[in-house]
Amino acid sequence: MIKNLSIRSSLGPKDQKGSVESQVGYLTNRIIGLTQHLQLHRRDYSTQRGLRKIVGKRTRLLAYLSKKDINRYNDLISQLGIRGLKTR
Repeated sequence: MIKNLSIRSSLGPKDQKGSVESQVGYLTNRIIGLTQHLQLHRRDYSTQRGLRKIVGKRTRLLAYLSKKDINRYNDLISQLGIRGLKTR
């Protein structure tokens, strides 16, 4: 798998490996890789389950970040090029 280095390098200093932004960037890279895998192997149900779990975890992290700091949230989704959360 090829990792998207531009996402990881633009998120901030190397000291913040456990920050929400770096976690969401890492999960986004894994989601991209698993999506490419599933395009070749459509019946790989264990990978589908893992992908759903990763997407759920990323969604929870994004919800947390949107509640804590909306500016960091908006910057992150614009950097990663992902859709924002649904609002009720």
